[in-house]
Amino acid sequence: MDTLRNFLATMPPDGQAAYAQRAGTTIGYLRKALSKGQRFDGALARRLDEQSDGAVSRHELRPDIFGEISDDPDANRIGPPVEVA
Repeated sequence: MDTLRNFLATMPPDGQAAYAQRAGTTIGYLRKALSKGQRFDGALARRLDEQSDGAVSRHELRPDIFGEISDDPDANRIGPPVEVA
């Protein structure tokens, strides 16, 4: 939730509202959820990530769904690792 809070803090109020709208929610809902520590559903976490160009991590918002962030570049790969000759 910290990345979302920090991301929103970098924007003026109208930018916050526009970001929330692009993600399919309202800034009021995001503020309420942040203040109460509510978890976002997986679809909203994904949209918040996508609309922030990755600045707000879906992995941080819902690690139970998307997994923890890892330094290993293959950790979040779907399918077997690609072998390089």
